[in-house]
Amino acid sequence: MKKLLLLVVAVVAMQLSAQDLAHYKKIVKELSSARYQGRGYAEDGANKAGKWIAKEFAKVGADEVVCQPFKLDINTFPGKMDVRIDGKKLVPGVDFTLREFNPGIKGEFNLYYIDTLNYSVEKVFADLATPQYEGAFVVCDFMFTYKHIDDFKKLQSKKDCSCSGFIYTWEAPLKFYKAYGETVKEKPIIWVTPDFPKDAKSIKVDIENEFLKDYECFNVIAKVEGLRHDSCYVFTAHYDHLGKLGKKTYYPGAHDNASGTAAIITLAAHYARNKPEFDMYFIAFSGEDANLRGSEWYVNNPLAPLGQIKYLFNLDMIADNNPEQYCEVSDEGMSGFALFENINAENGYFKALDRNELAENSDHYPFAARKVPCIFFMNEHGDAFKYYHTVHDTWENAIFVNYEPTFKLIKEFIDKY
Repeated sequence: MKKLLLLVVAVVAMQLSAQDLAHYKKIVKELSSARYQGRGYAEDGANKAGKWIAKEFAKVGADEVVCQPFKLDINTFPGKMDVRIDGKKLVPGVDFTLREFNPGIKGEFNLYYIDTLNYSVEKVFADLATPQYEGAFVVCDFMFTYKHIDDFKKLQSKKDCSCSGFIYTWEAPLKFYKAYGETVKEKPIIWVTPDFPKDAKSIKVDIENEFLKDYECFNVIAKVEGLRHDSCYVFTAHYDHLGKLGKKTYYPGAHDNASGTAAIITLAAHYARNKPEFDMYFIAFSGEDANLRGSEWYVNNPLAPLGQIKYLFNLDMIADNNPEQYCEVSDEGMSGFALFENINAENGYFKALDRNELAENSDHYPFAARKVPCIFFMNEHGDAFKYYHTVHDTWENAIFVNYEPTFKLIKEFIDKY
């Protein structure tokens, strides 16, 4: 009879695990679909996704769901996105991308190539002052500009140089960012792949930007009540992404970070089915790709005192297959890291937990800076990582093998902590 009972429990557990995985995949597919246009700020993509997430939290049984509004300034590119080199049209997101702070620009311009082998900043400025190259676009390798950053800052200033913009070659696939999109700079920077022609004569551009001032976003916060209310666990993931690059191109963000958002929703579903000892908060942040604006807002306006957080788990990009789990741990969170390692060693969820120094690039950091015990999980350098911040981060390229071990590692930690 005892063996039969254990068998029934095991079968039920397997069924629930399969159910969680199916639900997880469904959420990733939904959030990375064209419906949300890359979950950015143009066409209200992020907010549309946030409203869907709020409904999903309610559907899985959360006791309370709150949308916490905040505002940001952000540059977007929802309009014309036409770039032609010597008459050849380039494909947005594939052949070229933009810096997030770019202004709109329209016109045809000569190209001026930086001579990196015989570089002389004085000669560059002198050449760009001649009738042939006045108002030209400057072409250079991005890493070279980085080495000569002070020179290129002057070139980027309208006061110091009359050039109209820049074309920087960078490794493929090209990545797009939003972190510095809170302002619009004087001149555009276009990133292109290394196969950009070495002897092109002209560029014709028609790029439109739309700067959104005081754009209202919101964090989605779900609560599952526990038996005790004096302490809580917090699960976080950002649901916003990069949005659009022109009218037709969008960044799906399946791995980054529909994968983490889906995980905290399925964790909410699990604890709604299995009443926890402590209150559980599940926070889907907006504004992460715009310099952690959502999590920064939350830590200054928390729904529960930060001092009550027993532990916080931030999940960002977990749809990959690297057998080692990248993680960052706050100083206060180190009290629990040995337990994570023991659980992982006992169950073989990952080959190793690869702990790194804290970085200011995901939503755990504002909590860590305020002495909250927390850990950040990100599965990087697997087969899906090469699509990070590219138009190829699609549902079809997502990998789901590390969802279940991440889920189990967190669940067992909470059971034993």
